[in-house]
Amino acid sequence: MRELIFDTETTGFDPMTGDRLIEIGLVEMVEKSLTGSTYHMYVNPERDVPDSAFKVHGLSSDFLKDKPVFSDIMDEFLEYVSDDSVLVAHNADFDMRFINWELENAGRPIIHAKRFVDTLAIARTKFPGAANSLDALCRRFGVNNTHRTLHGALMDAEILADVYIELLGGRQAGLDLAVEKAAFSAGPKKQREPRSFPVSDEELTAHQEFVKTLKNPVWMN
Repeated sequence: MRELIFDTETTGFDPMTGDRLIEIGLVEMVEKSLTGSTYHMYVNPERDVPDSAFKVHGLSSDFLKDKPVFSDIMDEFLEYVSDDSVLVAHNADFDMRFINWELENAGRPIIHAKRFVDTLAIARTKFPGAANSLDALCRRFGVNNTHRTLHGALMDAEILADVYIELLGGRQAGLDLAVEKAAFSAGPKKQREPRSFPVSDEELTAHQEFVKTLKNPVWMN
C-alpha cells in the first residue's frame, strides 16, 4: 500500500472565507517503509498573507508572489498523488478542505474523504485526554523536532511520517521476537563426546567401609 504523509500551509483557517493554500509537502511510504521520495511546492495564493499566518510559517506575500498558482502545478500534484494512494495528515480535515477547494476551484474532481487518514484521530484514540499535537507526539515518541522553529509543509510531513510509524507500532515492532527466534535457531547442537569418571581404589574402599556402618539399609529390606 502506498501512503503519502503530507502537510499544508495556508493563509488562514477557512478556504470558504478566502483563505488559500500556499505550501504543500508529501512524503512517500510504501508498505509502512519510507521510500525517500517526496513532493514539495510553494503556491502563489493570489492574495496577501496575514501577519498572523506569517508568524506561524514565515512565508510572506513577497516570497510567494513569483511562485506558481495551484492550477499550474495541479496536474503534477495529481500525478504524484495518483488515484489509489492513501493521504495521511495530522488533523486531516483541515488539509483536505484546502486541497479539495483548490481542485474544485480549478474544475477538477475532489479527492474523496475515504482516502484520508487522520493521525490526530488515531492519537486521540490511543491517548485519550492527553495532548496530541504534533509537537506533543514528538515528545512522547522521542522524535527529534528541534529544527522545527517555524511550520513548514515538507518538514512537518517528514516529522509526521516518523510519528505515524510510531503510532502504528514503531520501527522496531517484532524485532525482539525476531532476535529471540534467531538465538534459538542458530543451527544444530553438537553432540558432546562421552566422558569417563573412574573411581579410585581409595574411594571404593572408603565407600565399602561407610556401607558397613549403616543399619538396615533400604536396599536390604
